[in-house]
Amino acid sequence: MDSCLKDSFIEYQVQRCIQVGLLCVQKFPEYRPEMSSVVFMLVNEEIALPQPAQPGFFTERVLSADTTPIKENSCSENEMSITIQAGR
Repeated sequence: MDSCLKDSFIEYQVQRCIQVGLLCVQKFPEYRPEMSSVVFMLVNEEIALPQPAQPGFFTERVLSADTTPIKENSCSENEMSITIQAGR
């Protein structure tokens, strides 16, 4: 979390939200929790959460010595593209 927000959140709650989010983006759909389970996990802080597997999609970035991302053959400034759908 950004240091300017340090007094506006409870760390273990943020970590729990991140862990639940990681459970929701697991590679195989059968490993992802149903929404009712997600709500249950967020509301009931006393239950232990399962460890998430590796997400289905992630971008690994190579960092230089000064820890700034290195762009490799990127056609877009923010590495996103927009596709305009057209009918046949």
